[in-house]
Amino acid sequence: MPPGRPAPGVVRTPPMRARALGWTGQSIPIVGQGTWNMEQDDRKRAVAALQRGLDLGLSHIDTAELYGSGRVEELVAEAIGGSARRRDEIFLASKVVPSNASRDGTRQACERSLRRLRTDHLDLYMLHWPGSHPLAETIAALEALRAAGKVRFWGVSNFDVRELEAALRIAGETAIACNQVLYHLEQRSIEHRVLPFCSQHRIAVVGYSPFGSGDFPAPSSAGGRALAQVAARHGVSPRAVALSFLTRHDALFTIPKASSAGHVAENARGDVDLSAEDVDTIDGAFPRGKSGELPTL
Repeated sequence: MPPGRPAPGVVRTPPMRARALGWTGQSIPIVGQGTWNMEQDDRKRAVAALQRGLDLGLSHIDTAELYGSGRVEELVAEAIGGSARRRDEIFLASKVVPSNASRDGTRQACERSLRRLRTDHLDLYMLHWPGSHPLAETIAALEALRAAGKVRFWGVSNFDVRELEAALRIAGETAIACNQVLYHLEQRSIEHRVLPFCSQHRIAVVGYSPFGSGDFPAPSSAGGRALAQVAARHGVSPRAVALSFLTRHDALFTIPKASSAGHVAENARGDVDLSAEDVDTIDGAFPRGKSGELPTL
Protein backbone atom coordinates (compact mmCIF):
# COMPACT_ATOMS: atom_id res chain seq x y z
CA MET A 1 0.00 0.00 0.00
CA PRO A 2 1.76 3.22 -1.08
CA PRO A 3 1.81 6.05 1.43
CA GLY A 4 -0.75 8.80 1.07
CA ARG A 5 0.11 11.58 -1.33
CA PRO A 6 0.66 14.91 0.40
CA ALA A 7 -1.78 17.76 0.02
CA PRO A 8 -0.47 20.81 -1.84
CA GLY A 9 2.02 22.75 0.24
CA VAL A 10 2.56 19.95 2.79
CA VAL A 11 6.20 19.31 3.63
CA ARG A 12 6.82 15.62 4.06
CA THR A 13 9.23 13.74 6.21
CA PRO A 14 11.14 10.94 4.45
CA PRO A 15 8.78 8.13 3.41
CA MET A 16 7.75 5.88 6.28
CA ARG A 17 9.30 2.44 6.02
CA ALA A 18 6.86 -0.28 5.00
CA ARG A 19 6.99 -4.06 5.23
CA ALA A 20 4.81 -7.04 4.41
CA LEU A 21 1.96 -7.75 6.81
CA GLY A 22 2.71 -11.33 7.78
CA TRP A 23 2.08 -13.94 5.09
CA THR A 24 -0.15 -11.59 3.06
CA GLY A 25 2.61 -9.88 1.11
CA GLN A 26 0.67 -6.61 1.54
CA SER A 27 3.13 -3.83 2.28
CA ILE A 28 1.99 -1.32 4.91
CA PRO A 29 3.80 1.34 6.98
CA ILE A 30 5.45 0.07 10.14
CA VAL A 31 3.82 2.99 11.99
CA GLY A 32 0.10 3.53 11.50
CA GLN A 33 -2.63 5.50 13.22
CA GLY A 34 -4.73 4.23 16.12
CA THR A 35 -8.10 5.75 17.02
CA TRP A 36 -9.07 4.29 20.40
CA ASN A 37 -10.93 6.91 22.53
CA MET A 38 -10.81 9.43 19.68
CA GLU A 39 -14.51 10.17 20.18
CA GLN A 40 -13.41 12.00 23.35
CA ASP A 41 -11.18 14.39 21.38
CA ASP A 42 -12.16 17.57 19.59
CA ARG A 43 -13.59 16.21 16.35
CA LYS A 44 -12.18 18.85 14.03
CA ARG A 45 -8.65 18.45 15.45
CA ALA A 46 -8.90 14.65 15.38
CA VAL A 47 -9.99 14.63 11.72
CA ALA A 48 -7.18 17.04 10.86
CA ALA A 49 -4.68 14.84 12.72
CA LEU A 50 -5.70 11.73 10.77
CA GLN A 51 -5.49 13.65 7.51
CA ARG A 52 -2.07 15.00 8.42
CA GLY A 53 -0.96 11.46 9.18
CA LEU A 54 -2.10 10.32 5.76
CA ASP A 55 -0.16 13.17 4.17
CA LEU A 56 2.91 12.00 6.07
CA GLY A 57 2.57 8.40 4.88
CA LEU A 58 0.85 6.85 7.92
CA SER A 59 -1.64 5.15 5.65
CA HIS A 60 -2.65 2.32 7.99
CA ILE A 61 -5.67 3.48 10.02
CA ASP A 62 -7.02 1.20 12.74
CA THR A 63 -10.47 1.55 14.27
CA ALA A 64 -13.28 -0.64 15.68
CA GLU A 65 -17.03 -0.74 16.07
CA LEU A 66 -16.45 -0.57 19.84
CA TYR A 67 -14.79 2.84 19.71
CA GLY A 68 -17.39 5.39 20.65
CA SER A 69 -20.11 2.87 19.69
CA GLY A 70 -19.31 3.45 16.02
CA ARG A 71 -18.69 7.19 16.23
CA VAL A 72 -14.98 6.82 15.64
CA GLU A 73 -15.58 4.87 12.44
CA GLU A 74 -17.70 7.81 11.26
CA LEU A 75 -14.89 10.19 12.23
CA VAL A 76 -12.42 8.10 10.21
CA ALA A 77 -14.76 8.25 7.23
CA GLU A 78 -14.79 12.04 7.50
CA ALA A 79 -10.99 12.10 7.55
CA ILE A 80 -10.75 9.91 4.46
CA GLY A 81 -13.38 11.94 2.63
CA GLY A 82 -14.99 10.96 -0.64
CA SER A 83 -11.83 10.59 -2.71
CA ALA A 84 -11.58 7.13 -4.25
CA ARG A 85 -7.89 7.73 -4.85
CA ARG A 86 -7.22 8.47 -1.20
CA ARG A 87 -9.23 5.42 -0.10
CA ASP A 88 -7.15 3.25 -2.43
CA GLU A 89 -4.00 4.51 -0.72
CA ILE A 90 -5.24 3.60 2.78
CA PHE A 91 -4.98 0.29 4.60
CA LEU A 92 -8.19 0.45 6.62
CA ALA A 93 -8.75 -1.89 9.58
CA SER A 94 -11.67 -2.39 11.93
CA LYS A 95 -12.86 -4.98 14.46
CA VAL A 96 -15.96 -6.86 15.54
CA VAL A 97 -16.72 -7.09 19.27
CA PRO A 98 -16.97 -10.69 20.55
CA SER A 99 -20.63 -10.34 21.53
CA ASN A 100 -21.42 -9.76 17.83
CA ALA A 101 -19.09 -12.46 16.54
CA SER A 102 -21.54 -15.24 15.72
CA ARG A 103 -21.51 -16.33 12.09
CA ASP A 104 -24.37 -14.06 11.05
CA GLY A 105 -23.55 -11.41 13.65
CA THR A 106 -20.03 -10.96 12.27
CA ARG A 107 -21.43 -10.37 8.79
CA GLN A 108 -23.96 -7.85 10.09
CA ALA A 109 -21.35 -6.05 12.19
CA CYS A 110 -19.05 -5.78 9.19
CA GLU A 111 -21.85 -4.33 7.06
CA ARG A 112 -22.54 -1.70 9.73
CA SER A 113 -18.84 -0.79 9.89
CA LEU A 114 -18.69 -0.48 6.12
CA ARG A 115 -21.65 1.91 6.14
CA ARG A 116 -20.14 4.06 8.91
CA LEU A 117 -16.77 4.10 7.16
CA ARG A 118 -18.41 4.83 3.82
CA THR A 119 -16.46 2.19 1.96
CA ASP A 120 -17.26 -1.04 0.16
CA HIS A 121 -14.46 -3.07 1.75
CA LEU A 122 -12.07 -3.26 4.67
CA ASP A 123 -8.43 -4.14 4.16
CA LEU A 124 -8.33 -5.89 7.52
CA TYR A 125 -11.11 -7.08 9.84
CA MET A 126 -10.37 -8.53 13.27
CA LEU A 127 -12.08 -10.27 16.16
CA HIS A 128 -11.44 -7.74 18.93
CA TRP A 129 -10.77 -10.34 21.64
CA PRO A 130 -11.73 -13.98 22.29
CA GLY A 131 -15.39 -14.32 23.22
CA SER A 132 -18.14 -16.83 23.92
CA HIS A 133 -19.25 -17.53 20.35
CA PRO A 134 -17.55 -20.61 18.88
CA LEU A 135 -14.34 -19.51 17.23
CA ALA A 136 -15.06 -21.76 14.26
CA GLU A 137 -18.24 -19.78 13.55
CA THR A 138 -16.41 -16.46 13.69
CA ILE A 139 -13.65 -17.71 11.42
CA ALA A 140 -16.20 -19.10 8.95
CA ALA A 141 -17.84 -15.67 8.87
CA LEU A 142 -14.52 -13.92 8.34
CA GLU A 143 -13.64 -16.28 5.51
CA ALA A 144 -17.06 -15.69 3.93
CA LEU A 145 -16.53 -11.93 4.13
CA ARG A 146 -13.17 -12.35 2.45
CA ALA A 147 -14.66 -14.53 -0.29
CA ALA A 148 -17.35 -11.90 -0.87
CA GLY A 149 -14.78 -9.11 -1.21
CA LYS A 150 -16.01 -7.29 1.89
CA VAL A 151 -12.63 -7.74 3.59
CA ARG A 152 -9.24 -8.39 2.03
CA PHE A 153 -7.63 -9.99 5.09
CA TRP A 154 -8.74 -10.96 8.58
CA GLY A 155 -6.99 -11.28 11.89
CA VAL A 156 -7.41 -11.43 15.64
CA SER A 157 -6.67 -9.19 18.59
CA ASN A 158 -5.62 -9.91 22.18
CA PHE A 159 -5.00 -13.61 21.48
CA ASP A 160 -2.42 -15.50 23.52
CA VAL A 161 -0.49 -18.49 22.18
CA ARG A 162 -3.09 -21.03 23.28
CA GLU A 163 -5.83 -19.07 21.53
CA LEU A 164 -3.69 -18.60 18.43
CA GLU A 165 -3.06 -22.34 18.30
CA ALA A 166 -6.81 -22.95 18.43
CA ALA A 167 -7.40 -20.45 15.63
CA LEU A 168 -4.70 -22.05 13.46
CA ARG A 169 -6.21 -25.50 13.97
CA ILE A 170 -9.47 -24.15 12.55
CA ALA A 171 -8.20 -21.80 9.85
CA GLY A 172 -4.88 -23.35 8.90
CA GLU A 173 -1.69 -21.53 8.00
CA THR A 174 -1.76 -18.40 5.81
CA ALA A 175 -5.18 -17.37 7.05
CA ILE A 176 -4.59 -15.13 10.08
CA ALA A 177 -3.01 -11.90 8.89
CA CYS A 178 -2.21 -10.40 12.29
CA ASN A 179 -2.62 -10.45 16.05
CA GLN A 180 -3.13 -7.00 17.56
CA VAL A 181 -1.86 -6.79 21.15
CA LEU A 182 -0.82 -4.38 23.87
CA TYR A 183 2.87 -3.54 23.44
CA HIS A 184 4.88 -0.67 24.86
CA LEU A 185 8.25 -0.21 26.51
CA GLU A 186 7.04 -1.08 29.99
CA GLN A 187 4.86 -3.96 28.82
CA ARG A 188 7.00 -6.28 26.72
CA SER A 189 5.62 -9.65 27.78
CA ILE A 190 4.61 -10.55 24.21
CA GLU A 191 8.31 -10.94 23.43
CA HIS A 192 8.47 -14.15 25.48
CA ARG A 193 5.97 -16.32 23.60
CA VAL A 194 3.46 -14.40 21.47
CA LEU A 195 5.95 -12.62 19.20
CA PRO A 196 8.09 -15.73 18.50
CA PHE A 197 4.97 -17.81 17.84
CA CYS A 198 3.52 -15.23 15.46
CA SER A 199 6.83 -14.82 13.68
CA GLN A 200 7.11 -18.58 13.23
CA HIS A 201 3.63 -18.74 11.68
CA ARG A 202 4.01 -15.54 9.61
CA ILE A 203 1.35 -13.71 11.61
CA ALA A 204 2.06 -9.99 11.91
CA VAL A 205 2.02 -8.43 15.38
CA VAL A 206 0.38 -5.00 15.55
CA GLY A 207 1.12 -3.30 18.86
CA TYR A 208 -1.45 -0.93 20.30
CA SER A 209 -0.93 1.79 22.95
CA PRO A 210 2.81 2.06 22.21
CA PHE A 211 3.08 5.05 24.56
CA GLY A 212 1.42 3.25 27.45
CA SER A 213 -1.94 5.07 27.27
CA GLY A 214 -0.70 8.33 28.70
CA ASP A 215 1.95 6.80 30.94
CA PHE A 216 5.04 7.45 28.80
CA PRO A 217 8.31 7.40 30.80
CA ALA A 218 8.99 10.74 32.44
CA PRO A 219 12.17 12.55 31.28
CA SER A 220 13.57 12.35 34.82
CA SER A 221 13.12 8.56 35.07
CA ALA A 222 15.88 6.09 34.21
CA GLY A 223 13.92 4.99 31.15
CA GLY A 224 13.28 8.57 30.11
CA ARG A 225 16.99 9.37 30.33
CA ALA A 226 17.85 6.31 28.23
CA LEU A 227 15.37 7.33 25.55
CA ALA A 228 16.70 10.89 25.55
CA GLN A 229 20.24 9.59 25.13
CA VAL A 230 19.30 7.56 22.05
CA ALA A 231 17.08 10.35 20.71
CA ALA A 232 19.97 12.83 20.89
CA ARG A 233 22.11 10.54 18.74
CA HIS A 234 19.51 10.57 15.99
CA GLY A 235 18.05 14.05 16.29
CA VAL A 236 14.52 12.84 17.01
CA SER A 237 12.18 12.76 20.00
CA PRO A 238 12.09 10.04 22.67
CA ARG A 239 8.68 9.01 21.37
CA ALA A 240 10.09 8.48 17.89
CA VAL A 241 12.79 6.30 19.43
CA ALA A 242 10.17 4.27 21.30
CA LEU A 243 8.22 3.63 18.09
CA SER A 244 11.42 2.59 16.32
CA PHE A 245 12.27 0.13 19.09
CA LEU A 246 8.75 -1.33 19.06
CA THR A 247 8.98 -2.00 15.31
CA ARG A 248 12.55 -3.31 15.27
CA HIS A 249 11.48 -6.87 14.37
CA ASP A 250 10.21 -7.80 10.89
CA ALA A 251 6.91 -9.05 12.35
CA LEU A 252 6.18 -5.82 14.27
CA PHE A 253 3.93 -2.86 13.48
CA THR A 254 2.55 -0.17 15.77
CA ILE A 255 -0.51 2.09 15.79
CA PRO A 256 -0.03 5.13 18.04
CA LYS A 257 -3.00 7.41 18.48
CA ALA A 258 -2.51 11.13 18.00
CA SER A 259 -5.24 13.73 18.19
CA SER A 260 -3.16 16.69 17.05
CA ALA A 261 -1.21 17.36 13.87
CA GLY A 262 1.95 18.01 15.90
CA HIS A 263 1.85 14.63 17.59
CA VAL A 264 1.23 12.94 14.24
CA ALA A 265 4.30 14.61 12.76
CA GLU A 266 6.33 13.33 15.70
CA ASN A 267 5.00 9.80 15.16
CA ALA A 268 5.92 10.00 11.48
CA ARG A 269 9.57 10.21 12.52
CA GLY A 270 9.32 6.88 14.36
CA ASP A 271 11.40 5.10 11.75
CA VAL A 272 14.92 5.36 13.09
CA ASP A 273 17.63 2.81 12.22
CA LEU A 274 18.63 1.89 15.75
CA SER A 275 22.13 0.57 16.27
CA ALA A 276 22.90 -2.47 18.41
CA GLU A 277 24.08 -0.03 21.08
CA ASP A 278 20.77 1.85 20.91
CA VAL A 279 18.79 -1.36 21.28
CA ASP A 280 20.94 -2.49 24.21
CA THR A 281 20.44 0.88 25.93
CA ILE A 282 16.66 0.69 25.62
CA ASP A 283 16.53 -3.01 26.44
CA GLY A 284 18.47 -2.40 29.64
CA ALA A 285 16.23 0.47 30.69
CA PHE A 286 12.99 -1.44 30.01
CA PRO A 287 13.50 -5.13 30.82
CA ARG A 288 11.02 -7.62 29.40
CA GLY A 289 10.08 -8.96 32.80
CA LYS A 290 8.61 -12.39 33.42
CA SER A 291 6.58 -14.32 30.92
CA GLY A 292 2.90 -14.48 31.80
CA GLU A 293 -0.58 -14.11 30.46
CA LEU A 294 -1.17 -11.78 27.55
CA PRO A 295 -1.65 -8.26 28.93
CA THR A 296 -4.64 -6.12 28.03
CA LEU A 297 -5.74 -2.64 29.00
